[in-house]
Amino acid sequence: MSPLSVDVHAHALVPAAEALVADRPELAQARAEEARGAGPRSAEVNREQIGQLAPALIDPLVRLAAMDAAGIDVQLVSPMPIHHYWAAPDLAARYAEAVNGGILKHCSAAPGRLIGLGTAPLQHPGLAVEVLDRAVSDGLHGVEVATYVAGSELADPSLEPFWARAAELGAVVFIHPWGCTLGERLDIAYLSNIVGNPVETTVALSRLIFSGLLDRHPGLKILAAHGGGYLPGYLGRGDHAWHVRPDSRTCAEPPSAYIRRLWFDALVYTPEGLRTLTAAAGADRVLLGTDYPFDMGIPDPLDRLAAAGLPSSASEAIRGGNAAALLGALPAVPRDNERTGA
Repeated sequence: MSPLSVDVHAHALVPAAEALVADRPELAQARAEEARGAGPRSAEVNREQIGQLAPALIDPLVRLAAMDAAGIDVQLVSPMPIHHYWAAPDLAARYAEAVNGGILKHCSAAPGRLIGLGTAPLQHPGLAVEVLDRAVSDGLHGVEVATYVAGSELADPSLEPFWARAAELGAVVFIHPWGCTLGERLDIAYLSNIVGNPVETTVALSRLIFSGLLDRHPGLKILAAHGGGYLPGYLGRGDHAWHVRPDSRTCAEPPSAYIRRLWFDALVYTPEGLRTLTAAAGADRVLLGTDYPFDMGIPDPLDRLAAAGLPSSASEAIRGGNAAALLGALPAVPRDNERTGA
């Protein structure tokens, strides 16, 4: 029997959490900056899409129907990657509590089939550790974070306690971009997402590697969205610099060695892209990802996996076999024929 199919990249919206920040001037400012970076037409399409996708983001029954249609047995549900890192400590704590509680409630609609990640207020590192502790204690598998935090990098020394605690807990940290620091250079044709999202992930992962953070915390379970951006496909340049430049030898091993310590979703769209990712990271470090329910996601992850023509052992690992190593033992869930009564 093939392993359960596990989707590790899917989103939910918690309206009660967003209501906490809806009237804040800082939110209006953040949205204005995002709109400038995306450009007016893409900002308009994004607003329309969020309204249309509300049922898919909020209703677990809609989610489960989509999972059945895609052949997904288990889905790791993470929040929309907004995070609101501008929030002061009190609001940040209440927002994180609402998001994490909302994700747990959403997943409780289908125990075993829906499992969750929360959020943590990284702009307040001490509070982030407390929130991470509670999230894992309450049953979440870890947290989702953005690629940068209120102007600071994920590798900033102030976040060392967060990374140390995540490693101790064995918590998954899902790195997912929200917005792009290239700003208005990408303000046409949705380039802020098409180009910007992979760039953001590439920069964040590169800084985690070259800062030595992965040397200090080798047990971290870091999952990167969108196949890790451009990094897995262009490792040679970083390795070359590590060998020839003393200022680039800031980590213990060549950068390519660290790719095989990270985890990646398979959301790279083409068979060639998936083969490149698995060659760089190893098939044991790649998992299905759909980006449900957004338009940059895919409704047919299993078909795309099959199209890559990987060895059967690699395909089964990506389909769901790798999930146990990342997430721990998953509870038994009914297969398709059992759910449908066939």
